[in-house]
Amino acid sequence: MRRLALLVAALLLLPGCDWPRDAGTTLHDVRGGLLRVGVTAEPPWVTVAADGTVGGAEAVLVERLAARLGARVEWYPGSESTRMAALKERVLDLVVGGLTADAPWVEQASLTHPYVTTRPVVAVPAGAATPESLDGVRVAVEAGTAELAALRDEGAKPDPVPDVRAVAGPEPRLVEEWRCAPLGLRPTKHTLDKHEHVVAVPLGENAWQVEVERFLLAVPRAEVLSLLAAAD
Repeated sequence: MRRLALLVAALLLLPGCDWPRDAGTTLHDVRGGLLRVGVTAEPPWVTVAADGTVGGAEAVLVERLAARLGARVEWYPGSESTRMAALKERVLDLVVGGLTADAPWVEQASLTHPYVTTRPVVAVPAGAATPESLDGVRVAVEAGTAELAALRDEGAKPDPVPDVRAVAGPEPRLVEEWRCAPLGLRPTKHTLDKHEHVVAVPLGENAWQVEVERFLLAVPRAEVLSLLAAAD
């Protein structure tokens, strides 16, 4: 067994032995070529204007990745399901759109390791009282989101609103932590489950996935949060 392990290690060190390998040629094709990116609108991670212009925090990161590889980006907006189907067929090289590690796409795509973790937090305006407990406390939260149910589970009284950024007065509100400073809010100790953010690459393209992950994991968390705040 020890001899077999040594043999494998030696083979990996042989000249011209690239590891990890892509099942296809994605990394080779992207480097100095074209990076085909599927996007779904999920502000501020990804925004898609009426004219098709793509923006948002992850768009900035993709452009930086492309520059690192000397590649040109082509954006392909669409629904998450159609972009993942295209990724499975290797029509696309990457899909972004605020994806999280629990995304149900494991049969269509390979998800990178989480590159940034965010957490919704109950926050209050400057000068407002900080609730010691959420029991019976009215908390503004974006309507139609899972966080509404999560707040209810914590004993709070969710107040569904179209946009928490427009809430005025002393009422506590649930926001992503990176929104606190721009909105002049003070985070409390009350937080909900974390969100681990990933991007999707084609199945089997291991060298390409390692390249993408290496780039993303080198971006400081504070910088990602700053990009989100700027795109919000």
